[in-house]
Amino acid sequence: MPSLPEKDPQLEDINLRLKDWRQGDCVLGEHWFSWSFAPDMPITPGAMEAAAAAGNEVGTEEQCPGLAIVTQTCDVVRSCEERPFLEVCPLVEIEEITSVRDGKRPRYAYLHGLASLGLVVDLDRVMTVEKPLLVRLDRVQGCLSDQDQRNFAEALARKRDRFAFPDDFTLFVSRLRERMKSKHGKKSDEGAATRDLREIRVSATPSWEAEEVALFFYFIKRGDDGSISEQKWADLLGDWLKFVPSNGRYVKVEGLVCTLEDINASEYVYSDRLDLDYLSIAAQQEDPPASEATA
Repeated sequence: MPSLPEKDPQLEDINLRLKDWRQGDCVLGEHWFSWSFAPDMPITPGAMEAAAAAGNEVGTEEQCPGLAIVTQTCDVVRSCEERPFLEVCPLVEIEEITSVRDGKRPRYAYLHGLASLGLVVDLDRVMTVEKPLLVRLDRVQGCLSDQDQRNFAEALARKRDRFAFPDDFTLFVSRLRERMKSKHGKKSDEGAATRDLREIRVSATPSWEAEEVALFFYFIKRGDDGSISEQKWADLLGDWLKFVPSNGRYVKVEGLVCTLEDINASEYVYSDRLDLDYLSIAAQQEDPPASEATA
């Protein structure tokens, strides 16, 4: 009977280290993110530069300040023999980190452990690496609490399951979208209010495909700390709804400023979340407004 092969002590050390790693953990420093492209049709600056320099190359890479693990923790901690790979996303510097923390820019994910560095996770780009490449490096904990882990997992889920709004609704809501974005960083009651919003949801009755649709917007705030009066919230609601007046097949538009405790589960489940950097015109739209073309 053949003897079992001896276990590699280096690999065993990696397997032991894996037990401490979690989804959202990062490595910082000089790291490189790589991707493939069509050599005859590069579409990003990095790919264009690589194609011009190397001709038939089909891959390139660019430096980033770190990498974040997006693989689920249950697969992170399993041995290299069982699960040899990790999915990672590059870290990027961003000025409006508050909007990422508040879930208003779903391309990015916020990590509490990196907030002081001004770094967030770019979820648009994902790379696969073997576990020893990262696990031998210094681990930086991205999620500092159970709630941080929930928030990060939610950000990853939202990236993949966001609702595809009809194109005419995207056009219809574009003025409200631009208003919310423009006021988010302002030192004003409206700026403070937009920063206090947990999310904006909208329901369509009887359905998004109906010939005539009644819309209801839920502007869900985080809580009532008294910094903004109820009358001011009411005034702001009226102002925001002016940016989405009844038009075309959207025959009725109403709204409510509320907290999660103010709405029931059915109202939440049967409404759809608006993501500020997600509303965009489909590629076949002939003449998208300039403000939407770069969304």
